Amino acid sequence: MQRLLNTLTHSAMENHLNAKNLLLPLWLVTAAVVTLCSCEQPFLDTPPAEPASAGEVDITLHCVPYVQEPFGADAAALAPTRSAQEITSLCSRLNIAVFGNDGAKVKTVSQKAGDANYGTVHLSLPQGSYKLVVIAHNCDGAATITSTDKVTFPNNKVSDTFHYYGVLEVGSQSQSFELSLTRVVAMFRLKMTDADVPSSLSKLKFYYLGGSSTFSPSAGYGIVQSKQTELRSPAADGVYEIYTMPHTEDDVLTKVTVTALDAADNVIGERVFEDVPVRRDHITSYSGTFFTAGGGVSSSGDLLMTAKAEWGGITEHDF
Repeated sequence: MQRLLNTLTHSAMENHLNAKNLLLPLWLVTAAVVTLCSCEQPFLDTPPAEPASAGEVDITLHCVPYVQEPFGADAAALAPTRSAQEITSLCSRLNIAVFGNDGAKVKTVSQKAGDANYGTVHLSLPQGSYKLVVIAHNCDGAATITSTDKVTFPNNKVSDTFHYYGVLEVGSQSQSFELSLTRVVAMFRLKMTDADVPSSLSKLKFYYLGGSSTFSPSAGYGIVQSKQTELRSPAADGVYEIYTMPHTEDDVLTKVTVTALDAADNVIGERVFEDVPVRRDHITSYSGTFFTAGGGVSSSGDLLMTAKAEWGGITEHDF
């Protein structure tokens, strides 16, 4: 009886091993098939750097070139000037967070310029539905993605910033997604046209109210009332730029105070701009003489405000 049992056991083990050997090629073929499913357009990409864990699926995220879209009456004239730019050429950092439908954060990825495959993210997730947040920016350090409703930046500084927010559906097989990010900041630009700038100028301080340095991915706008301060070194071309995150489609910076300082932080000139209109992906530019002939505050009233078309459109204001 024992010999019969041993024979049957040995036969069963051989059959089991033969079955595994027959299934192995099928497994290899199945693993090599990539089902392309995209939030926008599918594409082929390199395999993930690391295999997915048991029960998880390989996911590849790729940030496609950013294309500035014209709008309004000047759209047709401006369209030929628009060109696509890789998000990696516009931003030095990428921060990604994946959230479950219950709001819990399940995965984070941080990249910066110089990292291998910067702009393409490989991760693995269990099958299911998720909320995906991608933030591209130029701050000195990673952005903190607390939830789908709140993102903060190091020292509350705002740089040129782009984002993606959407639903990520993970199926049973490997997938790749192309993500088109959109700009979420407005720019305030100061253009000094002074023929003579005081040689004692050491820096410009921009202190502005009414914008936001905290961002909501789900809403696409700023969510706090910030008091922001930026310092800029003297620019040879007299052009200075700062950023903020509008709270609505048409917002205002209630006050922008620009102060010229010498090396000892003495004030050598100052300008105050009130109710400055700001819009996402839009530049509001003030151009004029900043200093009087002998230094100090100019009161000639020769400032011209225009919103330039480098980003999203043209709006002109007379005052």
